[in-house]
Amino acid sequence: MSEERQLRIVLRNAGLIDPDSIDEYIAHDGYSALERVISEMSPDDVIEEIKKSELRGRGGAGFPTGKKWEFTAKADSDQKYIICNADEGEPGTFKDRGIMEGDPHSVLEGMMIAGYATGTNKGYIYIRGEYALSIKRLQKAIDDAREYGFLGEHILGSGFAFDVEIRRGAGSYICGEETALMESIEGKRGEPRKKPPYPPTCGLWGKPTVINNVETLANIAPIVINGADWFKGIGVEGSRGTKVFNLMGDINWKGVVEIPFGTPLSDIVMNMGKGIRGGRKLKAVVLGGVSGSLITSEELDTPVDFNSLARIEAGPGSGSIVVLDETRCIVDIARDIAYFFRHESCGKCTPCRVGTEEMYRIIDRISKGEGEERDINTLESLGKSMMLTSFCGLGQTAPNVILQSLRKFRDEWLTHIREKKCPVNV
Repeated sequence: MSEERQLRIVLRNAGLIDPDSIDEYIAHDGYSALERVISEMSPDDVIEEIKKSELRGRGGAGFPTGKKWEFTAKADSDQKYIICNADEGEPGTFKDRGIMEGDPHSVLEGMMIAGYATGTNKGYIYIRGEYALSIKRLQKAIDDAREYGFLGEHILGSGFAFDVEIRRGAGSYICGEETALMESIEGKRGEPRKKPPYPPTCGLWGKPTVINNVETLANIAPIVINGADWFKGIGVEGSRGTKVFNLMGDINWKGVVEIPFGTPLSDIVMNMGKGIRGGRKLKAVVLGGVSGSLITSEELDTPVDFNSLARIEAGPGSGSIVVLDETRCIVDIARDIAYFFRHESCGKCTPCRVGTEEMYRIIDRISKGEGEERDINTLESLGKSMMLTSFCGLGQTAPNVILQSLRKFRDEWLTHIREKKCPVNV
């Protein structure tokens, strides 16, 4: 893979330093951003710098990070919290894992700066229990940071106090949703809460809470050190900085890459990923996880940024790029996606609980050659109803790829129904 095509901000230390060594992190400007904010900047100064940088959340929604911090900073409360959402449960997504395993201190430093800016003294890292190595390295980073005086009371001799605790998830996909995540930390069943109120003003245990993605937090220290104007000089209007993606599927190179926003998707797939495996043709790309979007070969030159992707009903999502070659069956892919959401629905609301079950049942029947043409209309109607009426993001986004496949690969669906066979012989 061509390294010069990448611009490493979040992954600046990954592969360069020993992730278990706080001394190596410090030798590469580690914790200098924390020292700067404590000694030279007020909490309001930090928030204004993050707002000026136009950093948007990297967890999928893309909400402005500085505004989120500002809401919590202005909230009147005796206790506030910072949560790092590391519950990376989207199938085909592992970019946060690469960050945590390669540079755990960068995530901690981002949390500390967020704590200073918002007047918070307690942080939680909510991480999926399957990420054993990430948990091990984060815990060592926490222990070492505490020993070196970066966590605890009177940090760097100041009046700022902040500490971090890891909470392991038990494997529920819905707990990646921010309110279900908080329910889980509180020891309750992982189900989404009604919004409003929103976490920045009423979150964990009813207290103001900032919830940021792993990648978002890893951007904080470089912005503080280099300045908001430097960060704004990277990327494009509405999408500043870089984006970390994991590449997988039917390509020749797989792994984690970091590219400036505005890079064409074709460049990521064909150049960084070194093209389609076996010399086959590209069929489609599942972008942003199974709740993301389906990109055809005709759309592959679309720049990867929030505004450009929105024009084709897509978005960066969870930071996953899964490449499908011409031998892949779209109905088979849709069936797997429907099965996943059927399994992971928490069952709280009827549109998602019943909709995911019915969607899987219909697609499974079509995949076996038992479908009818009216099933297409039923799937479209069902999917649109789920998007409009489901309680949380799981049910609202579960039909995304399936509905797009019905529109973009309709002939393949109809072949399964009319001719009772798969056109690619899956």
